Amino acid sequence: MALVGKKFPDLNVDAMNEMGDTFKVNVLEEAVNNKKKVVLFWYPKDFTFVCPTELHAFEAAKAEFEKRNTIVIGASCDTPEVHFAWLSTAKDNGGIEGVTYPILADSNRNLSSILGILDITNETYDEATGTVQVEGDNVTYRATYIIDEDGVVQHESINNMPLGRNVGEYLRLVDALTHVQEKGEVCPANWEEGKDAMSANAKATAEYLAAHSN
Repeated sequence: MALVGKKFPDLNVDAMNEMGDTFKVNVLEEAVNNKKKVVLFWYPKDFTFVCPTELHAFEAAKAEFEKRNTIVIGASCDTPEVHFAWLSTAKDNGGIEGVTYPILADSNRNLSSILGILDITNETYDEATGTVQVEGDNVTYRATYIIDEDGVVQHESINNMPLGRNVGEYLRLVDALTHVQEKGEVCPANWEEGKDAMSANAKATAEYLAAHSN
């Protein structure tokens, strides 16, 4: 189910920060109440391999997102306590010490289930036990959402487990969204801040293609 163009789900989820505080975060309210954009990125598991590289990469870019009036939030299905253990583990030991944005702990999988991003490849009903059994780890894929100041999803993408994200692309997308909001123009392929955009009509497209033919 695609969420682009729709409001992000209105749901409170446990979260942890680097101080060891457990608190509730509602991503929709973070955007709307603070009048900020939100980049929400999900990763499969704490204490794994590709995941810490992504969390550190988002931390390294946090100041750039903040310049763009954008909040960064991480998320997985681990518990707050496991998040804090990982936050307390040094980088040179595979940890995420130094990460300062909140990390959702969707251990009941309420939000990730609504989003449809869990690694469940097959579900079967076992009559003997009266239970639904699943194949897959029932953890999240590398899903990413960009949510605007009104709580509307403007971008969503999902990578499979082995495929790490390019954090710079999310900065570019936030720049593009801001340009559309402020200038009323649309952003063509490979657009970056400072490059030409165009009006959303056939004449403007023809002029843009003629001017950028090489």
